[in-house]
Amino acid sequence: MIDKELLDILACPACKADVELINNKIVCKKCGKKYPLRQGIPVMLIDEAE
Repeated sequence: MIDKELLDILACPACKADVELINNKIVCKKCGKKYPLRQGIPVMLIDEAE
């Protein structure tokens, strides 16, 4: 899992919107891009998004 405080300060690198944790992925609330977690670390790179 990811720390709630870290999740609160993260933003989508593509559209700068808030994100949430869904099914072990960081998901943008605005554009819907899904960023992976690798060993508990969010990989917030646009090229890595689904």
